[in-house]
Parts: sequence; C-alpha cells; structure tokens
Amino acid sequence: MASEIKNRYSDKDLEKFKVLIQEKIKKAEHDLELIKSAYMNDHNNGTEDTSPTFKSFEDGSATMSKEANSALAIRQEKFIRDLKNALIRVENKTYGVCRVTGKLINKERLKLVPHATLSIEAKNMQK
Repeated sequence: MASEIKNRYSDKDLEKFKVLIQEKIKKAEHDLELIKSAYMNDHNNGTEDTSPTFKSFEDGSATMSKEANSALAIRQEKFIRDLKNALIRVENKTYGVCRVTGKLINKERLKLVPHATLSIEAKNMQK
C-alpha cells in the first residue's frame, strides 16, 4: 500500500493539473465552435460566381475546405474527450501515472500534454 501512495501526485499537484486541464478544455471547446462556424459558413459565403469556367475550381476548393474543417473538428472533439478523461483520472487520483510502466509521468510533459497517459519511456518503447 505504501508504494501505491508514493506512485501518485499529491492532491495539491492534482488540483493544479485540474485547473490546467479545465482551462485547456474551455479553450478547446471555443476552438471547436470556431471550426464548426467556419464549416457552416462554407456552404455559401455570398460569392456566387456565374462564370462556369471557375465554378469547378471553386467546387473542388469548397469540398476540400469542408473535408479539412470536418477533419479538424473530429480531431478537436477527440482532444476534448481525452482532456475530459484526464479530469476523471484527476478525480480518481490516477492522473499522471503511466499506463504501461506504472511510473509517474514527468510534470513538464503533463504541462505540455495534459492528457498524456504514457511516460516518455513507454512512448519510446512503442517505436
């Protein structure tokens, strides 16, 4: 039991990480709204061109733009989900523990990648 207590961040550290994660979620959700609104505006931005010559280029560009926005939105939603899962780990007091090695993930890594579940050591083993 004593080793289990050692192998987690203190409540004080967890509280700091919780605030950081909540800020990241707030920003990520805001960014997702921007992506979604850009996607909605892609449908018609008021520049209907009657010239058939350029129409095919515009259609292709609009399709690419919609696909890019959709891919961005999907990535952003996954990022938000990962951050929310990190918050659950904070509440469970398992946050910052590598799921492969069981060791604590470096604090600096968690500040940069707050949803990380692998230590650098474990990440390098995957390569």
